[in-house]
Amino acid sequence: MQICQPPRPLKLGDRLTVVAPSGTLRERETFMQGMQIWQARGYQLNFSSGYDDRWGYLAGKDETRRSQLATAWQDPDCRGILCLRGGYGGARLLEDWHWPSDSSIDAKWLIGFSDITSLLWSLSGQGISGVHAPLLTTIAAEPDWSLQRLFDWVEGRSIEPLQGTGWGGGQTNGILLPANLTVATHLLGTPVQPALENVILAFEDVSEAPYRIDRMLTQWRMMGLFKAVKGIALGRFSQCDPVPNLPSFTVAEVLRERLADLEIPIVAELPFGHDGVNAALPVGVLAELDGDRGILQIVQ
Repeated sequence: MQICQPPRPLKLGDRLTVVAPSGTLRERETFMQGMQIWQARGYQLNFSSGYDDRWGYLAGKDETRRSQLATAWQDPDCRGILCLRGGYGGARLLEDWHWPSDSSIDAKWLIGFSDITSLLWSLSGQGISGVHAPLLTTIAAEPDWSLQRLFDWVEGRSIEPLQGTGWGGGQTNGILLPANLTVATHLLGTPVQPALENVILAFEDVSEAPYRIDRMLTQWRMMGLFKAVKGIALGRFSQCDPVPNLPSFTVAEVLRERLADLEIPIVAELPFGHDGVNAALPVGVLAELDGDRGILQIVQ
């Protein structure tokens, strides 16, 4: 995978466009709160036509959601794209998709996580770094330090290392590739999958039973994909408890059993993912992972 370049830093007063590339809007109250956070920071928000549409579980038909993304990307007055929510649907936009290219238009910040993994990975293939970070409907739950971390990064300032629990393996550096594990697994073998040589994977997930996490990690193992990876950073795996009264491993046991024998640095319990602090992680930039001290740090 190539090292990606972040877009030029945002300035207060810049215009950001809200798009809904995935699931339909359900969280009206947190949506309004998220909007107010970005506006209070000093940004202008523009809402794509159809951002609150509904087509089944999707935020409108594919052509409508694809048009939102393309229009925002080509808008010379737009400096960043805020994804409304996750859910499902981002990958559907990437069939026969090409990021609009115009040398007169600067690259834009793309901000989101969960289902937005598909778009972040696709954009990284263009050499552009997005941000695995809270959605417009989840950002209001972030503590002040996490909000400041996101603003610091997109406004061109450095960000602090994250502390987790080290599983050993020493230290390494590589290209940081954050992802929702489920979404990433379903991108394997597609044109969106990045090359994984020299990559530090950063995984999180939500609402997946331990056996499903096992199944996905086993697929990565059987495809031989972990052999090229430099290290693994694990965030939160929330609502991944076993079904009561049925024999099962815990999700923590599955992660340890499927990953600990890879003989690479691994850091777990980092503060990113669903249902808790979701610290911003730049996509495609150089990072250092210390499996002994439990630290993930962006190289700046």
